[in-house]
Amino acid sequence: MPRLADRLSPLAISKLKPKPGSAVSTFHAVGGVAGLHLQVTPTGGRSWVLRVRYGGKRRHIGLGPYPELSVSDAYAAARQAKDDIAKGRDPIAERRAAALSLRDALTFSQAMEQFLENKLAEFRNDKHRKQWCATLDKYAVPIIGDTMVAHLTVQDMLRTLEPIWTTKTETASRLRGRIEAVISWATVAGHRTGDNPARWKGNLDAIPPKPGKVAKGGNHPALALDDAADWFADLRGRIGTATRALEFVALTAARSGEVRGATWAEIDLDKAIWTIPADRMKMAREHRVPLTSEAVALLRALPRMEGSPYVFPALRGGMLTDMALSACMRRINEAREGGYRDQRSGRPAVPHGLRSTFRDWAAERTEFPRDMAEIALAHTVGSEVERAYRRSDMVERRRAMMAAWGRFLRGEAGQKVVAING
Repeated sequence: MPRLADRLSPLAISKLKPKPGSAVSTFHAVGGVAGLHLQVTPTGGRSWVLRVRYGGKRRHIGLGPYPELSVSDAYAAARQAKDDIAKGRDPIAERRAAALSLRDALTFSQAMEQFLENKLAEFRNDKHRKQWCATLDKYAVPIIGDTMVAHLTVQDMLRTLEPIWTTKTETASRLRGRIEAVISWATVAGHRTGDNPARWKGNLDAIPPKPGKVAKGGNHPALALDDAADWFADLRGRIGTATRALEFVALTAARSGEVRGATWAEIDLDKAIWTIPADRMKMAREHRVPLTSEAVALLRALPRMEGSPYVFPALRGGMLTDMALSACMRRINEAREGGYRDQRSGRPAVPHGLRSTFRDWAAERTEFPRDMAEIALAHTVGSEVERAYRRSDMVERRRAMMAAWGRFLRGEAGQKVVAING
């Protein structure tokens, strides 16, 4: 039997140092329990280690850091470990099993939160951060949020995606990619093993129809051009903040979120310009919107809520919800026999579809340049090189186009509109 080292005092233990010039940890036997050592790293880190022979091999059992684990507690832990070994138990195997159990205990919601802590820092604006969280919170968490991330299967993915795959195809496609990213992180972080059940190629692509093959590609139902004047008249006959916000959406061809988030500080009524900052734009670039006389009149007639920066504030001063505009559009549809429907899909028109109506009008009923209409919609136009040389956003030329669009909505447009270059 090897000689038991003399037991060191707590003071002597506190003074133990790494071997001078050593590039590896130094193990100091502290006595009291055979095999108990204080491990000191070359940088001065300290921890308790019990050296034992088990199953014919020398094993190192970590007991805890020093001085967080006191000298007396280290002795007690070492004795307990040796007693376990004497009874045929393997402390190292038991710890590994406990670690695996802890790994399996991570739910999808918990994995999502840990993943997003780092992922959200990649986005340039707050809007994209909120979209990532909102999509997962709305569609994934209610179905698989409480499922252990280690146990997620292809069937879980289908349960999550199928309810919106054909009705909200673009959203469903983005959701699948975001779930895949969370599960990939969980795999790399050691919380699961095996294939990613949310992977598309060679996996989910064998079951639901491909996004591009789904009827109408998930496009937002648009207002038919021939119905535009009737719809606009119905809209203007109604009252309410959401109604005026929807009217402003129609007049400017802006996105619902851009209008709902509009603040008075962004608008110059005298110059009839609305400047939307980059951090509120989908393409992360500042966007100027020329305001027609009708749009300016609408804004001047709005009451301003004290303490709220928003042009179209909610009841308590915050930003209007997307549902408020959708509900307004739905009430207009319900009040008309048959409603206002998309010509292609037959579905009721929605607020975002007004942008498609504007684009169809510019292409089919006017001779305004295509690029001008695309810039009005804040779309990316041309190659990177072309954009670098294009210094103008055509804001004054677009002003004439938006005035013509306003006349069309009021039912005043007759023949095809011809753009006059001046």
